[in-house]
Amino acid sequence: MGKIILITGASSGMGREAAILLASGGHTVYAGARRADRMRDLSEHGITPVEMDVSKGEENERAVQRIIDSEGRIDVLINNAGFGLYGAVEDIPLYDARYQFEVNLFGLAHLTQLVLPHMRAQGAGRIVNTSSIGGRIFTPFGAWYHATKHALEGWSDCLRIETAPFNIQVVLIQPGFIRTDFVHVLGSGLQKYYAGSAYKAALDRFFAMMSSPETADRGTDAKVLARVFVEAATAARPRRRYVKGASARPLLFIRKWFGDGIFESVLRRTFG
Repeated sequence: MGKIILITGASSGMGREAAILLASGGHTVYAGARRADRMRDLSEHGITPVEMDVSKGEENERAVQRIIDSEGRIDVLINNAGFGLYGAVEDIPLYDARYQFEVNLFGLAHLTQLVLPHMRAQGAGRIVNTSSIGGRIFTPFGAWYHATKHALEGWSDCLRIETAPFNIQVVLIQPGFIRTDFVHVLGSGLQKYYAGSAYKAALDRFFAMMSSPETADRGTDAKVLARVFVEAATAARPRRRYVKGASARPLLFIRKWFGDGIFESVLRRTFG
């Protein structure tokens, strides 16, 4: 039987490709994102676009109620909305850091709280959270982004234990480097804090590395990750974590088995 699925962050990249693939597999898909104009063509794939900003509670409530009114249930919630705030810790105002947490952690937490009562009532459900290998490792100038993903990892593990008695599964997806517009978003963020920064030289090296054609070419296509999303959302016995994407497994291996010192030396050689 097809599942009723809500996926956020579906206007581009992995979320968009996953929504299309899930709909083509016979599932009823509601695709949420802030930019409704970027989702209009999703209806051609049998997907229902939902304009929503996960950092706004009333929009989360409206989206969930719309699906319950129309379908009577929600089988899968895929929390994919998020962004990367990059810059030196010294330079980033705390109000921007708090917004990073509002989107990457508290917004998805609120949405999860809204669907859990319905999943408990129907006796089954699945929460799929898009984390990152950044939830296990770290890179220069990504302190606030990494902080949200590290938090999401622990939050999801606790949630998995709490909801297991109700037959609700919690799955994490940990993408590596993916070919999306992430680098463009990252670059615009770095520019915001660049002027007057004491870290200009290091920021220049970091962005040059991240935006180089060679780096872009090594990124994994978002469609590859879409297949991972489908498995995480529909497999009878999903894994707790799915790791996929360029450099993901090597970086996790180095951090886990060689320790912080070796891992930091790899970062220094990579980013200068």
